[in-house]
Amino acid sequence: MSLWCTKIYSACRIFCSACRKFCKHCRFSRIARTYSPTHCRSPFLLVCTTLITFAKVCHRTLILIPMKIRILFTLLLLCLSLWSYPERLTAQDDYLLEWAEEFNQDGAPDSSSWTYEEGFVRNREVQWYQPQNATCRDGVLVITARSETRPNPTYRPDARHWGRQRRDITLTSACVTTKGLRSFHYGRLEIRARIPASQGAWPAIWMLGTGNPWPECGEVDIMEFYPSGGVRSILANACWGGSTRGRSAWDSGVVPYTHFTSKDSLWATKFHVWRADWDANFIRLYLDDELLNEIDLSRTFNGSQPEGANPLRQPMYLLLNLAMGSSGGRIDAETLPVRFEVDYVRYYRKKK
Repeated sequence: MSLWCTKIYSACRIFCSACRKFCKHCRFSRIARTYSPTHCRSPFLLVCTTLITFAKVCHRTLILIPMKIRILFTLLLLCLSLWSYPERLTAQDDYLLEWAEEFNQDGAPDSSSWTYEEGFVRNREVQWYQPQNATCRDGVLVITARSETRPNPTYRPDARHWGRQRRDITLTSACVTTKGLRSFHYGRLEIRARIPASQGAWPAIWMLGTGNPWPECGEVDIMEFYPSGGVRSILANACWGGSTRGRSAWDSGVVPYTHFTSKDSLWATKFHVWRADWDANFIRLYLDDELLNEIDLSRTFNGSQPEGANPLRQPMYLLLNLAMGSSGGRIDAETLPVRFEVDYVRYYRKKK
């Protein structure tokens, strides 16, 4: 009997070792430090937990507990796990999963859903965007900002655009986007990510509309992290066209970073879930189920356009980026390279 139990234990260890390679949600994986049972919906979690427990029971109590009791105990554990198992990936409350990006394939993000911004793009930020700074590894999209010096290929001494006036590139990062490939219109968008909290970093999860220049195209910032009024903050915003063309109107939710770190000193080391619940009346933005902002879409009409132009009631595409400098503030070079990690992006449609 002792030999048989040892074999079961070894088989369970082999299974869980294989699971570590394929299941990014497994509590025994390399992401174990950030595991959260509230947000994990992988079926491998239940299997691994049960088998590991069974293995330990078999291995540590070979003589003290009869095998029949050990098996009954494991079955009871399995039933309790099923009873308390989190909601399925495919359905949440009144929502059904329509599309999910789990970043499970190592290498570049899936080109059928993701493309890139390139160069010096906006806000006089320091970074040069390039595709090679975004890669999928171990089931996570990793966007890295790093020091990198080379001549600016778009440099023109007489250029008007600020980006072309820069002689050199000194720092690179990435912005991945679904523009032209995948758009979203109402429903629930959920992103699990770990953001960098270093000085000068400006990570963002946001959406833009099409068909008009900014701000008339509309903007929804599901997550931004940067100093607001000198205080490092998590922001949840929406923007649309103001009273005159080119002027923006904002609805901003600003929460001091200390609101989260005072509850958990290790907050910055963990993955968190940002969510946008969007219908024809409101956009509600959440962080780990805490409401950060509620945007009333009856007020988001472009002021400079004919009545009826409401960009936040139109389809939008998603952007995931790590900017450096500008509103992120002075960059602390000692912290480079900086990483912004995205575990998944999931889009749900409301049930009819």
